[in-house]
Amino acid sequence: MSSRTPAGSGRERSAGGAPERRGAAPAMDRVERFESLLAAGRESPMLRLTLGAEYLARSDPGSAIRHLARAVELDPHYSAAWQHLGRALEQAERPEEAGSAWRSGIAAADRRGDAQAAKVMRVWLRRLERRTARGP
Repeated sequence: MSSRTPAGSGRERSAGGAPERRGAAPAMDRVERFESLLAAGRESPMLRLTLGAEYLARSDPGSAIRHLARAVELDPHYSAAWQHLGRALEQAERPEEAGSAWRSGIAAADRRGDAQAAKVMRVWLRRLERRTARGP
């Protein structure tokens, strides 16, 4: 019996063994598509979050911060945007601002009853505080 996934099943494997999704666009294609939606005036907190997350995944914290800051400006109660904004600020080596973003995100998550998001941000905030207390 072969361990290969049957051809045409939509779950082919890449050279690295990870499942490939048929029709999945590469990251840059998604960024370009989302940027074009933004340019066409389709701004929303979710679109800004999606763009920020894409840029964060591409290790471009500057672009991520720009979109994520706009997402929380549009919807200050959007805990997922606060989570990602804190990550982007941390990646950009701006720990004080990352902590501030997570504190705002925890407050937003608590107000909305989003216990899991609040828990995640509390863990990240504690880790950040321990690292900054020890110094570089």
